[in-house]
Amino acid sequence: MNDSPAKTGGLDALLQRPLLETIWRRRTHRVSRGIPEIRAKSMTYKSPHKPVPLTELEEAILIAITGHTGLTMPDRPFEDPKTGDPIMAKPNLTMVGRAAGSPDNAQGTSFFMVNDTGTYFIRKLPLADNADLSPATLVEQARKAKVKILDKRIDTADRDFPAYLDSNRFLSNLPGTTVFFPVVDLSHQYINGMMYLLTQPKGHRPTIVDDRNFYRMAGVKKWVDNGFLNKDIKIPLGVIATLRTQIEAELLLQNLMLVADAMGLGAYIHGSISPPVLLGDPKFVGQYGKMLGFEFATPKARLIDFIRWMVPPLRKYADLRTHPIGLRHEAEYLIQAKCPPYYPTMKAAVEDVVREKFGPGGVYKDSDMFARIFKDGFGANYLKEASDYSGDVIDCVTDICTYIYETHGRFPAHVDAIYAPGVWIQVHHVEIDYYDRFFQNGLTDAHRNHDAHWH
Repeated sequence: MNDSPAKTGGLDALLQRPLLETIWRRRTHRVSRGIPEIRAKSMTYKSPHKPVPLTELEEAILIAITGHTGLTMPDRPFEDPKTGDPIMAKPNLTMVGRAAGSPDNAQGTSFFMVNDTGTYFIRKLPLADNADLSPATLVEQARKAKVKILDKRIDTADRDFPAYLDSNRFLSNLPGTTVFFPVVDLSHQYINGMMYLLTQPKGHRPTIVDDRNFYRMAGVKKWVDNGFLNKDIKIPLGVIATLRTQIEAELLLQNLMLVADAMGLGAYIHGSISPPVLLGDPKFVGQYGKMLGFEFATPKARLIDFIRWMVPPLRKYADLRTHPIGLRHEAEYLIQAKCPPYYPTMKAAVEDVVREKFGPGGVYKDSDMFARIFKDGFGANYLKEASDYSGDVIDCVTDICTYIYETHGRFPAHVDAIYAPGVWIQVHHVEIDYYDRFFQNGLTDAHRNHDAHWH
């Protein structure tokens, strides 16, 4: 791998490439340089080249695309124009912006990177005061962000299903390629988003029901009885699902695709190694090993779960409802969900979400940060005038979360705490001879000039 960031022609060309041209010409390029063979009858192809890994600078640019980009703006109303009642204007879990949008700026997405040198977790670094896109700074920041999880390219001994899917097993995760794989911690936003949902005006706050428990109220009967929730507006927990938190991962994958294409690299979003296999689900450890080594939580077997989840209360089925909750590397948790066993109760987990937003040192106690967002002292006005979550909202959500954990033995119950979309993006140098041999207009000038600009 060429680790020198000295050559800047590629970065200069990237910064000058028109966005609309990149979008219009964007195509998936699955075939990486140095691919041993593609068996396709009359289109069978063997590469005469060796694989060429991405340089450290090329990877650093892609890492930066997954990271922080500045401060976001709370440009929303504080009060209802008809009634004057307060409108919740502090839904965000963080005010630091990212290269893609995120519901309530939850930023639950973390990326892993895989290349010939190993498998890495990508930290989200603190926001820098000044955006510096120089090659040296990009490479330095990428080095800080990378945490080596494995000393090898993560893979399975065989590439049959359920590890790989169909033709992907012949094209994916090959020598010379770099892969980015997202996982999403849903648990923080599950709590925060539920609170935001219940900030609707009186008469419009929905009753949460459990579609895995005969559509009974999900711990909210007293909140219906006292009129805080409207019994005629019902939302099942299964419909709430991920609260759209995973959308951030999908947008970031698209950003990576566009940037890779603009750099003249091949990019290929596709089905990854099956998430339970990749994360290290106990059901697959015997066959594939621990892989990324996530920690999993397994609910205790209950007879009623056969009705709720169609899971027999027998030991051999105990891990059917297991789900990933965290990732620890050496002595540090890189990902840790807001749920037991990391917290003694769900009440404690909810309190921690509230503390991180509104408690000492919380997001909405950082007056200096809001002074950097607003002009002319309006940051202080915003912090004073925009309302926090009410006590009733917090207590109601605490009851819902406690119900979920006590009823189903895990949190969340209807979706995994750590959600893996099951896709990754592979970025590589394209096999130019292959595309020239078989396709019309298969490459852009950025692909053809890539080596001259970047190497």
